[in-house]
Amino acid sequence: MAVKWTGGHSSPVLCLNASKEGLLVSGAEGGDLTAWGEDGTPLGHMRFQGADDVTSVLFSPSRPAKLYASHGETISVLDVRSLKDSLDHFHVNEEEINCLSLNQTENLLASADDSGAIKILDLENKKVIRSLKRHSNICSSVAFRPQRPQSLVSCGLDMQVMLWSLQKARPLWITNLQEDETEEMEGTQSPGQLLNPALAHSISVASCGNIFSCGAEDGKVRIFRVMGVKCEQELGFKGHTLGVSQVCFLPESYLLLTGGNDGKIMLWDANSEVEKKQKSPTKRTHRKKPKRGTCTKQGGNTDASVTDEEEHGNILPKLNIEHGEKVNWLLGTKIKGHQNILVADQTSCISVYPLNEF
Repeated sequence: MAVKWTGGHSSPVLCLNASKEGLLVSGAEGGDLTAWGEDGTPLGHMRFQGADDVTSVLFSPSRPAKLYASHGETISVLDVRSLKDSLDHFHVNEEEINCLSLNQTENLLASADDSGAIKILDLENKKVIRSLKRHSNICSSVAFRPQRPQSLVSCGLDMQVMLWSLQKARPLWITNLQEDETEEMEGTQSPGQLLNPALAHSISVASCGNIFSCGAEDGKVRIFRVMGVKCEQELGFKGHTLGVSQVCFLPESYLLLTGGNDGKIMLWDANSEVEKKQKSPTKRTHRKKPKRGTCTKQGGNTDASVTDEEEHGNILPKLNIEHGEKVNWLLGTKIKGHQNILVADQTSCISVYPLNEF
């Protein structure tokens, strides 16, 4: 059962983050930002002028009270201990920001927006050093790779996933999820039929920096491995009956949380599959055509604990939570020493699920 944190917002919560010191922050529609204690008590609240939705919040790992928040086209820098006025702000994006990412050395901040652009902000000199423009539609998610402060991955509603190096203005590698899917599903659907296009919503990089996941509108989760200047898809599996809105690797592991528009939250352990592929890199299986002759029905009443291994590409969920609300944001974090899943959805509450067995 989930514990509900209430009293911090009056509108749907859109994003969450936690610091190493146990501070938690949530952003909501209408410009609301709330800081929480570990017991779920609201500690502070502010509303940004203009009432633009707060779409992403990030803590500084080295200065846990320092917070970056995106609202509209603006990035504000705040002290979470005193949520009154911004310490600083940047207006470098031309359209609404969807996602922020800080590199490991904390000197660069990436902001992805509705125009498809990713702005790279030099925080020391307070200026944009790169404007990465290759997505042809909304850039929904961006993430710096741990241990590689000049490298990042992104995805967007153009169905493309990209690997970038800041030494270059163009991406090192691009894949189109829909084209890959069309190859895989050849012969199982009629030409021109596009029931659930693979619009890419969320990206998450594992702590090792070489493995990352992407969640898309077609209900699939794809896991990629970075191999120099290109990537290989290691796994593709489906557990959600609607779009995957969030993917989130737990720290220092290949345990992956996924949340969907179907109101489900799942935990997957990709470790054995990733290790297996690493030991035998020539045996790539993601291009194999499905053994069954029919597509999985979209939007069907799939049972909570799917056991068909073909459905998930030989990987089964370790945990399946029927949350019941469309998932806006997922966060795996320790609260009072115990691992928990924090969920933001279409309500004004934050749901907290214990993850004791992992």
